[in-house]
Amino acid sequence: MHRQDSTESPLFGEEDNFRLKQSNIKHPLASFFHLFFRTSAILVYLLCDLISSRFIVCMVTIILLLSCDFWTVKNVSGRLLVGLRWWNQVDEDGRSHWMFESRKSDGVSKISAAESRLFWLGLIVCPIFWVIFVFSTIVSFNIKWLVVVIMGLVLQWANLYGYVRCKVGGKSSLRNMAKSYLSGQIFKQAMKETTKS
Repeated sequence: MHRQDSTESPLFGEEDNFRLKQSNIKHPLASFFHLFFRTSAILVYLLCDLISSRFIVCMVTIILLLSCDFWTVKNVSGRLLVGLRWWNQVDEDGRSHWMFESRKSDGVSKISAAESRLFWLGLIVCPIFWVIFVFSTIVSFNIKWLVVVIMGLVLQWANLYGYVRCKVGGKSSLRNMAKSYLSGQIFKQAMKETTKS
């Protein structure tokens, strides 16, 4: 593992331009649990009135599922499915430092396109649900659920933020990454248009 260089694994949507050894699922258990905890937390939140009429039972279940998801994605599925890892370290002065690692390209196992898509799709889509839940909780004045949905949002966005930073390199600006992605897409579109002419 090496730090700050994460160009070896494809970001969601970049799999076509990346040489991948194979596109089948090589880590089915990690792939399953990558989605299981996060989708289970969303389903329990949506169906909590049907599952149990007790708020505390639903809240504890959702928080446990979110915690299991955070740990699984951060410590297991990120390493196995896309070869990325991040953590936060506090130095002796009390300052927080984000650390990012990625698998070297000459590593033994290559990244599967299917696993990469599954990882990034799960990592990106599920936090969007928690954003919707936060707004719907605020709009409906359902304040008792606000802590739960904010916790879901924070835990899911922390993993998303950590892995995006890990992918683009710890010192790279997310704004610069977005600019380069958009300019690349505009260039590709312009090239398509000129080849049609």
